Amino acid sequence: MPGKRTDVRQDLIWRLEAFGFQALFGFLRLLGVERASGLGGWLLRTLGPKTGTQKTVMRNLRIAFPDMPEAEREVLALEQWDRTGRTFAELAVMDRLTPEGGRVEVVGMERLHALRDSGKAAVLISGHLANFEVMAAVIMASGLPCQVTYRAANNPYVDALIRQSRERYGIRLFAPKGDGTRELMAGMKRGDSIALLVDQKYNQGPEVAFFDQPVNASPGAARLALKFGAVIQPLSVVRLPGVRFRVTAHEPIRVVETGDRDADILAGVQAVNRFVEDRVREVPEDWFWVHKRWPDKVYAALKDGSASTARRSGPS
Repeated sequence: MPGKRTDVRQDLIWRLEAFGFQALFGFLRLLGVERASGLGGWLLRTLGPKTGTQKTVMRNLRIAFPDMPEAEREVLALEQWDRTGRTFAELAVMDRLTPEGGRVEVVGMERLHALRDSGKAAVLISGHLANFEVMAAVIMASGLPCQVTYRAANNPYVDALIRQSRERYGIRLFAPKGDGTRELMAGMKRGDSIALLVDQKYNQGPEVAFFDQPVNASPGAARLALKFGAVIQPLSVVRLPGVRFRVTAHEPIRVVETGDRDADILAGVQAVNRFVEDRVREVPEDWFWVHKRWPDKVYAALKDGSASTARRSGPS
């Protein structure tokens, strides 16, 4: 039967992909932290600019930094390829990139300890900054009960390997369905904090400003904070020389309840996106420039030679 043949063929493809994935991770672990990271950086620094994704990177940089000279944007694009490649390769050795291992310094750990000791759930947020997996390792090291959300891999065998690799340093991964609000609320009711990356493209939801351009952003963090009276605890990570990192727990964001729920959520969503923007402006090389963050209308404006699309009149 055609359906069964298709299922068997797909399963075989998935298994072969998982075998390759496992072999690659094993090879990188044999190389060690520095050489694995260096190899990943070299590969994407060499190959990344030759792919179609380079166009996305340059368009994103034009949107975010319209006044930056083109030559400077090209240098920035090359450096972000190096750092993105390092991040991918470092996934194989993440159990060695922890505070206990000496490669991660933490600023503001007392904030995470205060959340842990309070017994109250919090909403931890960040973006795809440097090796963003390092932040999860810091959360686990703090002792704060927390579920770290992620997007499940399409290949179930690869997904299982990813989950197993995170378990080496205590990460409990959670892949929500849809927008995940129901599952996340259940976790917070149990007293678990939730960790979210808030800078992915989102086709629905409130429209806020990001680098002075409109984006649709997930309202999940603000909704959960408002419902549970929880603080939003922003985290960031920067890459340091020698495959080292600094993770910072910043001043908490509080979603103020005014009685206008929609306006309160919008203000919270804008605040978390402003936080990510500020961190990207500080170290732009560390951000994940390879994904299309803005809506089509913003990219279309670039084709027209316009540096300023229709800007939001809401919170900024």
